[in-house]
Amino acid sequence: MPLTPSVLLPVDMQQAFDSPAWPRRWNPSVDANGQALIEAWRARAWPIVHVKHDSVTPGSTLAPGQPGNAFRPGFEPWDGEPVVSKSVNSAFIGTDLDLRLKRLGIRRVVVFGITTDMCVSTTVRTGANLGYDMILVEDACDCFDLPDGAGGTIPARTSHQVHVATLGFEFARVVTTRTMLAELAGAGSAAA
Repeated sequence: MPLTPSVLLPVDMQQAFDSPAWPRRWNPSVDANGQALIEAWRARAWPIVHVKHDSVTPGSTLAPGQPGNAFRPGFEPWDGEPVVSKSVNSAFIGTDLDLRLKRLGIRRVVVFGITTDMCVSTTVRTGANLGYDMILVEDACDCFDLPDGAGGTIPARTSHQVHVATLGFEFARVVTTRTMLAELAGAGSAAA
């Protein structure tokens, strides 16, 4: 099926994740890949809906008013690009994202962001459950080393791979940035 106008959903591309309060991340290309996707969408005038985590947890680096709540450089929304604010993992829960997508009339949603195993995964799963055609751009995602509950650490790359495999098996089509950009080049610049 050819790629038709799709909604791009950057999830939680925020400055907090560079804070030493967070564990080590694995993907040094997350920003460059995500910015390439945003540039490609803007060049085609296809819709982008930015997702931002506004934490309600006291002391969170992602809380509104904290420096970490701001978008990462290069991920600031342009005029006319809506921002969906969430306080849980799924961008569909407690927000108007589903309504926004229905109003756009576009069923295909391309997702990337931070973190693969948490807000990205939960958003992709919820979107698939709501009937959207979800596409995950896996190398434009990132996640953290996590404690395994037994005194060890699960490396971020391992966590990423496991979640990408699960999402690809049932919830989304998984692609790389390069593949997505090639598909976009083949789709031309059709209007939404």
